[in-house]
Amino acid sequence: MDKQTLSFQAEVKQLLHLVTHSLYSNKEIFLRELISNASDACDKLRFEALHHNELYEDQPNLEVRVSFDKDARTLTISDNGIGLSAEEAIANLGTIAKSGTREFMDRLSGDQQKDAQLIGQFGVGFYSGYIVADRITVESRRAGLKPEEGVRWSSEGTGDFEVEPITRSQRGTDVILHLRESEADFLSRWRLKSIIGKYSDHISLPILMRKEEWDKDKGEYVLKDDWETVNQAAALWTRAKGDITEEQYHAFYQQISHDTEAPLAYTHNRVEGRSEYTQLLYLPAKAPFDLWNRDKRGGVKLYVKRVFIMDDAEALMPVYLRFVKGVIDSADLPLNVSRELLQESRDVKAIREGSTKRVLSMLEDLAENQAEQYLAFWREFGAVLKEGLGEDHANRERLAKLIRFASTHADEGVSLADYVSRMKEGQEAIYYITADTQAAAKNSPQLEIFRKKGLEVLLLTDRVDEWMLNYLFEFDGKPLHSVAKGAVDLGSLQDEEEKKKAEAAAEAFKPIVERLKDTLKDKAKDVRVTTRLVDSPACLVADEGDMSGHLARLLKQAGQSAPKALSILEINTEHALVKRLDGSAHFEDLAHILFDQALLAEGGQLEDPAAYVKRVNALLAG
Repeated sequence: MDKQTLSFQAEVKQLLHLVTHSLYSNKEIFLRELISNASDACDKLRFEALHHNELYEDQPNLEVRVSFDKDARTLTISDNGIGLSAEEAIANLGTIAKSGTREFMDRLSGDQQKDAQLIGQFGVGFYSGYIVADRITVESRRAGLKPEEGVRWSSEGTGDFEVEPITRSQRGTDVILHLRESEADFLSRWRLKSIIGKYSDHISLPILMRKEEWDKDKGEYVLKDDWETVNQAAALWTRAKGDITEEQYHAFYQQISHDTEAPLAYTHNRVEGRSEYTQLLYLPAKAPFDLWNRDKRGGVKLYVKRVFIMDDAEALMPVYLRFVKGVIDSADLPLNVSRELLQESRDVKAIREGSTKRVLSMLEDLAENQAEQYLAFWREFGAVLKEGLGEDHANRERLAKLIRFASTHADEGVSLADYVSRMKEGQEAIYYITADTQAAAKNSPQLEIFRKKGLEVLLLTDRVDEWMLNYLFEFDGKPLHSVAKGAVDLGSLQDEEEKKKAEAAAEAFKPIVERLKDTLKDKAKDVRVTTRLVDSPACLVADEGDMSGHLARLLKQAGQSAPKALSILEINTEHALVKRLDGSAHFEDLAHILFDQALLAEGGQLEDPAAYVKRVNALLAG
């Protein structure tokens, strides 16, 4: 084959432009990508050599070397992996990754930090070299080919690339970056070594660099001919737990999560059985800013036999555990596994179930033995964990024990087990109220009788709570009951004298109640006398089968329509304002004021605030 000049595929030209103009703020990722490619090439050789041991030639030890030449302004990443033939160089470096390129470009958001993370996921990592280089030369020979069947590929990353045959005795590939003048800081052993430590320390192959020592005569560091390994050369998760220090676990977490804080907890296990895999999973201490971004991919890093496959393998972790960081290394999945295959694989299902149980065990251990640490976790991720009650039926009971609430007993950290242990004799239900804020819940008129009786009520103020209650019906045989729904029935907690007194009041106020029903027929579904109120004149409650006012408001805020359901007005016959209704010349105004005040106390909004103000002013002036 003679020297040829060929044109890039159209999509490659577009990609190269994007790479050089869009990802420059995170330049160092090019080294991560090229070392990752070199590691992949070695893994491919190892795989092919299982059946063709002669491919190792006279170099059985696989490695990656990083070297630089300050005078020539070149940086070289070398590997003794599978290598490229001339045809493969043209196919792999001139026309990209079939669907990979287009998907990569579709996913670019303009956020350089996020886009830099994308580049390795779609098989276009090689082109990241053009972030720092104005020319890239690749010299390679495929394992098993003759020395004279080597190939040199070269391009400035514009429209064309050149390919020519060379004689190359060594198997594998050299990627030579001709750096731009402005990128001279990458011609530093310290700088390169720090990038390798940051991104590639877990690569299971040794990454070698030439040693450096101080030359007194020259007054600078000079490179020696000796090479040394600059990474751990063993994937952290493959090492025995006893050989890994706490600091190393924390450093690895910070490397994969880009978090500056140490993790709250971690678990490292090797699982054998139906599916064989190793998991190293972390609980972060702080929630990421994009925890609630539905477009953000969650999930852990997936490796297969220590070969990196993908960054965010959502199929390995349920959505409600999207905050978990870490690595899962499978011994059973195929190396060419795709996101689509992950959704269908039985092995993946087993890994997902095992990993979910492991994370829940980690949380249970925190909750039981480190209550303060668990409370810190709950403040950051509690609302997300609640999603699991609806998404993970198999683990619903375990999740119910992990959920924490505020209550009238404590401002935070109340578990359902705590609540049940404090239930009064004769109490048959777990009582709760939903509201927008803790203050609104705590001061709701609907709690007055419960406070008087010393009954604890859970205060639910997360937006997810109303949805969660569709799946959390009971705990430890005790049903959950909203204090804002239906009539109050405290059963044996309400003595006979109170019941008789309530019945007498209802009878005495029957005419007033009937008149209120007529006056408020467009606002209230019903009006009735209640024992739930102590200090307030009135409150609104939803009928047993109806949607709560709080949920209706949440749906409206989300732009969804809620079924129209009128509330029930309950009145306190002991209150002076209610007593004033009897024989009042301002009955209608008082009736509307009672309803509107009850609506405001519940957290609702008035349909006609001006009319409310006018009525109040008229009564104050009169």
